[in-house]
Amino acid sequence: MLVAQEGERTGACTSAGCPGSRKRRLMLDSVHLEPLARCAWGWLRSRGLSLSLGVCAGACLLLHYCSVSQTKPWRKLKTMVHCNPFVVSLKKSYPWVQLAGHAGNFQAGDYGKLLKKYCECEQQCLLKLMEDSLRPFVPGYYGVVQRDGQDYNLMDDLLADFDSPSIMDCKMGSRTYLEEELVKAQERPRLRKDMYEKMVAVDPEAPTAEEHAQQAVLKPRYMQWRETLSSTATLGFRIEGIKKADGTCNTNFKKTKHREQVMQALEDFVEGNTKVLKSYLQRLQELRTVLEQSEFFRTHEVVGSSLLFVHDRTEQARVWMIDFGKTVPLPPPLVLDHRTPWVEGNREDGYLWGLDNLIEIMSAMMPAA
Repeated sequence: MLVAQEGERTGACTSAGCPGSRKRRLMLDSVHLEPLARCAWGWLRSRGLSLSLGVCAGACLLLHYCSVSQTKPWRKLKTMVHCNPFVVSLKKSYPWVQLAGHAGNFQAGDYGKLLKKYCECEQQCLLKLMEDSLRPFVPGYYGVVQRDGQDYNLMDDLLADFDSPSIMDCKMGSRTYLEEELVKAQERPRLRKDMYEKMVAVDPEAPTAEEHAQQAVLKPRYMQWRETLSSTATLGFRIEGIKKADGTCNTNFKKTKHREQVMQALEDFVEGNTKVLKSYLQRLQELRTVLEQSEFFRTHEVVGSSLLFVHDRTEQARVWMIDFGKTVPLPPPLVLDHRTPWVEGNREDGYLWGLDNLIEIMSAMMPAA
């Protein structure tokens, strides 16, 4: 039984935490009182999946290594699916390995569930999505639980039913920052040496003569420049990372900008498996149809959200929408079509434009009939 306590809600969640009130909470009686049959099932399942869990743990460690060993800039680029908990399927008997994010954000849950550090913005999105036509395309959400004094959002572990999965994260949209973030940075302009150094490390010619002289750049300038490096600007999505079943991983997609480069990365991900590619393509087409009809989608600015692609050696393949910490409701009566080019003030995020391009590329990869 879900019991909600009302409270205020303001703003989106950021790396520094969620600025919204923590007064609204959901408590799950079933978390504390599991039926005996479910406990027995979980016990058997945990042992039956021990091999795949070990593989997942090893893959997670490898992804962490891939992230921290990069000597180029953007080491903090969210390694393999924006440090998402869905990258790993771990039980309590395995240590939780944080990929490249903030320590303590994720905890392993029981019975195919995962705990993600509480974020009011994401909680509100997931609650709405459970009642929306998009529900089949997002992780199941089960409310807020506490562990060691910390609140967590309880949701499905999307890898639970896969055997040694290959995983890809695509961050959707034509920008990865909210309009309110840009406005705040413009209202309080401050030269940032750290952002200048990141810019120079990627492209020494990127800063202007004035920025070189100052050895610093303004945050809005850096935010907008960063998006031009990848296919975020050219295609409306970018690949964040890929981990394949053999343990190899690649997070070096920050300069993967052109259609041909993206297609090559996708071909490498599916490894020529037409059945997997066809399953992904069908799932994306179904998602697009539902997005175009979703009340939630048309009334929210969807920024920083990803599509998680998962397949395994059985050729099972699925796609889910994940990460809603920067998805914010629009002030009525404003609605978005998610395809109109973004200009400051219109709140458009380019999500469907990116999905259109992703579907077109995957369609082109299919063998001729």
